[in-house]
Amino acid sequence: MNRKLTFLAVLCPLLFSSSSCTNREALGRSDDPKGGKAKTNDKLESVSPHVLPPLPFKEDALEPVISAKTISFHHGKHQKGYVDNLNKLVVGTDFAGMPLEKIITETAGKVDKTAIFNNAAQAWNHAFYWRSLSPKGGGEPPAALKQKIEASFGSLDACKKELATAAMGQFGSGWAWLVQDGDKLKVVKTGNADVPMTAGLKPLLVLDVWEHAYYLDYQNRRVDYVNTVLDKLINWAFAAENLD
Repeated sequence: MNRKLTFLAVLCPLLFSSSSCTNREALGRSDDPKGGKAKTNDKLESVSPHVLPPLPFKEDALEPVISAKTISFHHGKHQKGYVDNLNKLVVGTDFAGMPLEKIITETAGKVDKTAIFNNAAQAWNHAFYWRSLSPKGGGEPPAALKQKIEASFGSLDACKKELATAAMGQFGSGWAWLVQDGDKLKVVKTGNADVPMTAGLKPLLVLDVWEHAYYLDYQNRRVDYVNTVLDKLINWAFAAENLD
């Protein structure tokens, strides 16, 4: 079973037009209420041109941890730039009518499609990042997620420490992810626009460690940004929703 598209339904309401999310079959999702194996589908509806999804909170909702100014530039300039560039790059290509995730999986690892992959993946990564944060974040994860965290890492603190280590250990720009790999949870890091889905891993939440995510508020103090987000903003409920 190909697991590269197990993330299809995670951000559907944010990333796609309503026509692309009309039913579960179009997304290739199982109807098992307990969250069975996701299925892929040969017919994925067209969603071109892609649009910048709205934030799931107000620009100032994450203050004082992340300022409204940072959110404004990050979402309105950086993420919008990826969406706009992608729309330009796919005009007249086979990718023009593809959903975002399909573009990512079709272009991953192909040198001649690097620009398309980078912009598609960054558009997806950023939308996922915003959902990974919450003004009421931090604290304890929901019970089902906490159980898996403790089984995989030993404790919530150990999981947070591993996420922080990955975020700090990413040289240059990139991402630190909590992912599901079968029955186990793992922490992985990716550079630049890379995504864990292309390695068959299902993302649960992510920390953005590109400098534009924190530099206006923290300058070179990435460690302060990472630790404060993990303590105050990380959206464990969103991660729990993404569990199989």
